[in-house]
Amino acid sequence: MKSICNYLVWATILLLATASANAQETKQFTLEELIPGGKDFYNFYPRLPMHYQWQGDRLISIKNDSVWVTENPQKPGKQSFLFSYDHLQQTLPKEQRGEIYHVNFPETQEQIVTFYGSKGIGLYDLKDKKAVGFFAFPEKSENHQLSVYNTFLAYTIDNNLYVLDRTGKQTAVSNETDKGIVYGQTVHRNEFGIDEGIFWSPKGNKLAFYRMDETMVANYPLVDISARIAQLKNIKYPMAGMTSHEVTIGVFDPNTQTTVYLNTRGPKDHYLTNVAWNPDEQFIYVAELNREQNHLQLNRYNATTGDFDKTLFEETDSRYVEPQHPVMFVPNHPDRFVWQSRRDGYNHLYLYDISGKLLKQLTHGEWEVTEVTGFDAKGENLFFESTRPTPMDRHLYAIHLNSGQMQQLTTESGIHSGTISISGKYLIDRFSSSNNPGKIALIDIKNSKTTLLNSVNNPFQDYNIPTVESGTIKAADNETDLYYRLVKPYDFDPSKKYPTIIYVYGGPHSQMVQNRWRYGSGGWEMYMAQRGYLVFVMDNRGTSYRGDEFEKATFRHLGVEEAEDQMKGVEFLKSLPYVDTNRLGIHGWSFGGFMTINMLLRNPDVFKAGVAGGPVIDWKYYEVMYGERYMDTPQENPDGYRESSLLNKADQLKSRLLIIHGDEDPTVVWQNSLQFLKSCIQNGTHPDYFVYPGHGHNMMGHDRVHLHEHITRYFDDFCK
Repeated sequence: MKSICNYLVWATILLLATASANAQETKQFTLEELIPGGKDFYNFYPRLPMHYQWQGDRLISIKNDSVWVTENPQKPGKQSFLFSYDHLQQTLPKEQRGEIYHVNFPETQEQIVTFYGSKGIGLYDLKDKKAVGFFAFPEKSENHQLSVYNTFLAYTIDNNLYVLDRTGKQTAVSNETDKGIVYGQTVHRNEFGIDEGIFWSPKGNKLAFYRMDETMVANYPLVDISARIAQLKNIKYPMAGMTSHEVTIGVFDPNTQTTVYLNTRGPKDHYLTNVAWNPDEQFIYVAELNREQNHLQLNRYNATTGDFDKTLFEETDSRYVEPQHPVMFVPNHPDRFVWQSRRDGYNHLYLYDISGKLLKQLTHGEWEVTEVTGFDAKGENLFFESTRPTPMDRHLYAIHLNSGQMQQLTTESGIHSGTISISGKYLIDRFSSSNNPGKIALIDIKNSKTTLLNSVNNPFQDYNIPTVESGTIKAADNETDLYYRLVKPYDFDPSKKYPTIIYVYGGPHSQMVQNRWRYGSGGWEMYMAQRGYLVFVMDNRGTSYRGDEFEKATFRHLGVEEAEDQMKGVEFLKSLPYVDTNRLGIHGWSFGGFMTINMLLRNPDVFKAGVAGGPVIDWKYYEVMYGERYMDTPQENPDGYRESSLLNKADQLKSRLLIIHGDEDPTVVWQNSLQFLKSCIQNGTHPDYFVYPGHGHNMMGHDRVHLHEHITRYFDDFCK
């Protein structure tokens, strides 16, 4: 009797285990699990269980709310506990306690750690094991920037700039009541690498900041329909060829409570970019670009008087110059700096002295430096990421500034990014590849020894999921290789015919296909593949990280070369026996929305359906900085604007087309798609249309799940 009971128990367990395994193998993921904003998204998002920082050469490990230290990185398994987030909370007065988001250790061996929370920024002394200061966030404050040595906190409230000292005293750097004048925030619509408007000096004694005057820019109306009577929300939106804003740079001294402005040169509507201090805080370096964006000057200004000091060098290009990075002074050598430039056709590193003399070009070749990781403390070596040897990968390198000798630090194929210890002896390497959701390794640079610190668990490892493959095809010039990825159902059968969706972006500052996890494919691609679709993504000419000629092939006629390249992708798909060429769809957002409609209109008999989100329709409706860089002005390039416009091609719409737009889009204003609707009505064509009330350029939060369900339904209706 007992043996029979045992048998029944084990049989039941085996049956349940088999059922569970079968359920996992056949599980159909939902958009709630695959789309950011979904209720279960983070359960299936690859995440590292531990994060790492450097404090000098000490390796800091953070897991959940506990912080550990490894004194000797050569023995990464030997850790000591430092503190918990809960302990940080307990060292603060009750009114300052709140959720702690993250902690930052100083790059040097200093003992003060900063921690960032919901109520402010705290300072914690590792030696005394207690909080030694706290900067409470004033109500409605944004853009918080802590000075070096944690002496001051700068921030903005509305359009004004303020500084808070350690005693809690607040000083108003500006007191502007005109809503058209903005202090301490990003300018030039975040182009030219601009992602902040506050720049503390290296020792924290002075504060440089942007001041943007938009009063001369025409108001552009957005409407908030959430109020019972809809309310007007004007924004400043300078369109290509129209009056742009004017920017100046101020310097505030918290000790003397005085402000001076740099006496910058040139027309008032030029671009002031890549702001940088020199190490002794005496000068500010600014990359100044004319409005035509084809002539750059690197200028130096006296930070005390604001006076112009010197033009160190100039760069010109018949198409455009696009500075993205400020000068980087070499540690221990304040008379030298490194500059990034694409002057030889690829983004490379150049070593200058402070007189403006070029000492040497540090890196060369048909590949690009994509990120500078940092220097060692002596200023002998510089560490960087690059596309060498293939634009599908990113590898970490070190270069000796004097000898020029370059060392590749990573070898495993994939996308690597790094953080260097202060001495330059050790490197934290974060990387992923098509079959690796994420790893972190410690590299001992002297002996090239690599120690795996942590890895991401594959969230799909127990499931049968769609496959992703990658390859190359030739561009429309029949010479250039273009990289693609193709997502297939997990039960793919080459004898069947599959409906196929092309997901497209295709614009500048993008690279959709990389040797990262699943070649960069997203949750919606997986969702469509499990519903029986193939999904194809390709980077055409005009996208990034392939050099000037690759990117600038589209100059002055956006949408032409890109469409020809994408049609080469279509030809490739048609050559595959399992692609149903009668059920081709295309989808994209923003520039990809433009490309989606552009492809449908230029190739009216190819696609069954398309979905375009937030699409640019005519580049004359787009903003000055981006639009004029790639198209010049409508006055200078009327033929190019006419050729790129979708308004004069609306009569060519034969496919089913769904256009989606947020009614408060401040990036691609609603006017674009509304004008296209008007043109379609005049030409007797019939797109479908969907609006997301209250949303900007994209749908965020849980509405993003609704968005992707809506897109999927459209393709199910007309392609499946």
